[in-house]
Amino acid sequence: MTREPIAGIILAAGASRRMGSPKALLEFRGETFLGRLIRVFSGCCDPVIVVAGIHAEPIRQQMTRRSLLVINPDPDRGQLSSLQIALAEVPRDAGGFLFTPVDCPTVEEETVARLVDQLRRHNSPFVIPRYHGKRGHPVCARRSVIPEFLALPPTAETRAIVNRHEERVRYIEVDDAGVLADVDDLEAYRKIAQ
Repeated sequence: MTREPIAGIILAAGASRRMGSPKALLEFRGETFLGRLIRVFSGCCDPVIVVAGIHAEPIRQQMTRRSLLVINPDPDRGQLSSLQIALAEVPRDAGGFLFTPVDCPTVEEETVARLVDQLRRHNSPFVIPRYHGKRGHPVCARRSVIPEFLALPPTAETRAIVNRHEERVRYIEVDDAGVLADVDDLEAYRKIAQ
């Protein structure tokens, strides 16, 4: 089993228009979404790369020494454009990367550790968690797919590359509803805050 580093990527460049304030800075169980994800990813990822956009300065203030901030100058191009900017920062010695939008903050540390472990143990291009049959985040991927992501137009969707490799994706059933959490608006935020 290889022990090369796995980079963690947190996509936090969105404008959070529906929420009305930066989602990265919302609180969940005493931590910001961003702070929690940095902590959870830091257990098995090095480095942890955070992509910010128009809210870069308040996000920078929440960063820790364990994380690296990169800026998407035009986040309106879509989430893939942020992922592409982060992928350019993945160290050459990294065997892969793990990525999630910042509005998916409730994933458990054990789930992240399992995904990284499975990527190291198997030759699948992607390792993706499933909860009750539904696939979620974070998505763990091998370094070999980085050029495919970088070749897409920035307005495409990340799932285009996952779908291209569908027959070789390794799905991991997890007992962690956090892999499906998606806090897009105040109603969704109230649900996870209960």
